[in-house]
Amino acid sequence: MSEDEIRDLDRQVKKLKRLASEQAARLHDLVEDRLPAAWQELPEISQATLTACKAWAEANARLQAAQKG
Repeated sequence: MSEDEIRDLDRQVKKLKRLASEQAARLHDLVEDRLPAAWQELPEISQATLTACKAWAEANARLQAAQKG
C-alpha cells in the first residue's frame, strides 16, 4: 500500500472514529436522560452504535496492518 493510500485510510479511520463517538454519545444520552420512558429507541440507537464501532474497528485493523507493511 502506498503512502498516499495509508494517509487516505488514516483519514477514513479518524472519520469513522468520530462517527462512532457520536453514536456512542447518542446511546449515552438515551441511557442517562431518557430511559426508561424512551425504551423503544434503544434497539435502533444500539444497532447504529454497534455498526459505527464495527466499521471503525475494521478500518483501524486495515490501517494497522498497512502500517506494519
